[in-house]
Amino acid sequence: DEWFSRGKKLPEDPGADTVDFPKRTTPAKGYELLFQPEVVRIYISLLKESKTPAILEASAGAIQNLCAGSWTYGRCIRSALRQEKGLSAIADLLTHDSERVVKAASGALRNLAVDLRNKELIGKHAIPNLVKNLPGGQQTPAKNLSEDTVVSILNTINEVIADNLEAAKKLRETQGIEKLVLINKSGNRSEREVRAAALVLQTVWGYKELRKPLEKEGWKKSDFQVNLSNASRTQGGNSFDDSTL
Repeated sequence: DEWFSRGKKLPEDPGADTVDFPKRTTPAKGYELLFQPEVVRIYISLLKESKTPAILEASAGAIQNLCAGSWTYGRCIRSALRQEKGLSAIADLLTHDSERVVKAASGALRNLAVDLRNKELIGKHAIPNLVKNLPGGQQTPAKNLSEDTVVSILNTINEVIADNLEAAKKLRETQGIEKLVLINKSGNRSEREVRAAALVLQTVWGYKELRKPLEKEGWKKSDFQVNLSNASRTQGGNSFDDSTL
């Protein structure tokens, strides 16, 4: 009730710390019930309380769908998820044993990161778990995730570090560069995985502030230059994932 009664004009800045849902003059009905404020709280409750992988996957997938695009309620729900402390609940799913849950969480975080404030928080707290899901490195036992899941995670990382230097630094600190270069050079990853990893590497190298630290660690410019045929660099506010689960 409080949320409905304080409706304000929607800010143009998608990174505004609070965004109010449009004020209603009539009760929500039909499909409108699927994107009202109280629904956000229901999904967050399911994410925090449920132990059933199918419910966790479906809840994260619903959030991914609701946060896709630049429609008014998508912007509101991205903000509401942050205000209701839902980002950490979704980020925690990245460590789940079920690959389907991990993929759904990754997709949800990618769309949530379109919001600039969410992008900052996800960069601080979710990058380590995103990197852990990538193939390679010293992790034991190594995860054996499908191509679709690996590509989803790579696309989420790229969304989070785009225009977010601190997240790019976190990626470097969590051995993300090693894994990305390995995906590109190992020769046993799919073309989709290589292209997705290359986009992340290009985004990292685009930060001039990181080049000297990376070179001191032994990386060369050539490590970040990958020949991508028919690949376009997609990042920023319009690169949301509008696929459904």
